[in-house]
Amino acid sequence: MIKKFSAISIIISIVAIVYSCSKLEPAAPIADEALDAPLDGLTYTQYQIFNEGAAEFDEVYHTETGLGPVFVATSCASCHTGDNRGHPFTILTRFGQVDATGNQFLAMGGPQLQNHAVQGHIAEQIPVNATASKFIAPIVSGIGFLELVSDADIIAMADANANHPDGVRGHPNWNDIPSYVVPFQNAITKDGKYICRFGRKASTYNLHQQTVQAFNQDMGVTTSFLPFDPFNYLEGIDPVPAADPEITDESVNAAVFYLQALQTPFQRDQQDGEVMAGKNIFINTGCEACHKQTLKTGYSPVEPLAYQEFHPYTDLLLHDMGSDLDDGYTEGSATTAEWRTPPLWGLGLARDAQGGDLFLMHDGRAHSIEEAILMHGGEAQVSRNRYELLTQADKDALLKFLESL
Repeated sequence: MIKKFSAISIIISIVAIVYSCSKLEPAAPIADEALDAPLDGLTYTQYQIFNEGAAEFDEVYHTETGLGPVFVATSCASCHTGDNRGHPFTILTRFGQVDATGNQFLAMGGPQLQNHAVQGHIAEQIPVNATASKFIAPIVSGIGFLELVSDADIIAMADANANHPDGVRGHPNWNDIPSYVVPFQNAITKDGKYICRFGRKASTYNLHQQTVQAFNQDMGVTTSFLPFDPFNYLEGIDPVPAADPEITDESVNAAVFYLQALQTPFQRDQQDGEVMAGKNIFINTGCEACHKQTLKTGYSPVEPLAYQEFHPYTDLLLHDMGSDLDDGYTEGSATTAEWRTPPLWGLGLARDAQGGDLFLMHDGRAHSIEEAILMHGGEAQVSRNRYELLTQADKDALLKFLESL
């Protein structure tokens, strides 16, 4: 009888311990809140490359693996938390360009400030008289779909703005591309420049360029594409190519594929009546003139990416956002007051990625969605005025819709 009682006690204790431990584990993300999952339909080989890229994205670099000598962050994931928006802790600072004539401070370390240094080196500082702007890391989930919007579609969205009654005049950022970037087969050029779409100023052509630049300018990691460490004029040395790339082309390409094959963020509560009403208000106030809800991809050798409709809420165009958002710095052909329309997908999950607070707009200056709306000026002034005239119930519905994205 005593043995039987002891056995029951042990079983109860084991169950209690297992239950207690499960309570200590972080909760798994709900399926429609996960942003770092691969696309459905990848082949076995593509899935393997995706996993290699995910590991590279999470890799924390140190001196022995190529970090520095100056840098901003130690990994891709440290800026793009959970593949969503970044935190001001890892914000980027760009400096040295005020117009389309190019960056006048390249010889002094422009365009990006590396504000950290490994032992034995000194961090970079913004040169005297250089204008600067801060860029918080954008969401990367779904970014492979944005890469595949055709140039023709981007130009068509720009052309449609020609006589827009609200004064919307979005246009592409025509920019030069580095020699290592291979343009898409259907690329459209103007005066030797290409339509770029990534980055706060839409100055970067594709995800290969974006990734190579991030390894180099964010972490100081060299590749065969950019074999020089970031130049720091305070140390008085010219850029020196590394003896060998600090990561292989295979690793770079895997990281690029990881970004390309990430799923798009899911909209939640789509059938909620207030969310549906909020979406209509979003459209009627004119927000959708720039934050286009539906785009489509063109050809891709990755079947789940090819010829797909998706809902990012961006037009990938530059828009003049008014003097309050003019930081006096730019890239490519953008003016200092122009910013690329940021995708709104994943917006409702940003607070989780940003440590419980919100840091919206290009530099995180807005701490609520409503505050971000009220910072819109320039081409968005008419829509902002309409928002301010809404009833509180309509504002609440619109904000609930945005929270569902």
